[in-house]
Amino acid sequence: MNNTLNGSCLCGAITYKVKHNFKRFYQCHCKQCQQITGSAFAANIFTSPDNIEWLSGQGQIHTYNHPTRSFTKAFCKQCGCGMPFVTQNGKALLIPAGTLTDDIDISPEANIFTNEQVTWLDDGHSAISFEGFPKQN
Repeated sequence: MNNTLNGSCLCGAITYKVKHNFKRFYQCHCKQCQQITGSAFAANIFTSPDNIEWLSGQGQIHTYNHPTRSFTKAFCKQCGCGMPFVTQNGKALLIPAGTLTDDIDISPEANIFTNEQVTWLDDGHSAISFEGFPKQN
């Protein structure tokens, strides 16, 4: 296993690398994570705040801090892709798992805030699957 993993935004303007010394890997189903990702949940890896080396584009990151809650979103100014950020309390670096461009050999350890899970998630898992877009008539 490679101890260093690479990551980037969708357009490639921002690149980074981290060491594979992750503390937690959660799939968060809270309403805020649903809204901020536009999906059913956020897949977030937590590590130490200093476990990142920005390789390019750090100046292209915009950070949104919710005005009344301890909730942050960092994203690429060009493509909108979520990016790693240090949590507001400074205790952890949160890495959106999908931004890692290298394969990781860990699995989420927990689904959190499942009481807020979208009602269509389970149905989505049992829906018909395609390797790409389904053929249209």
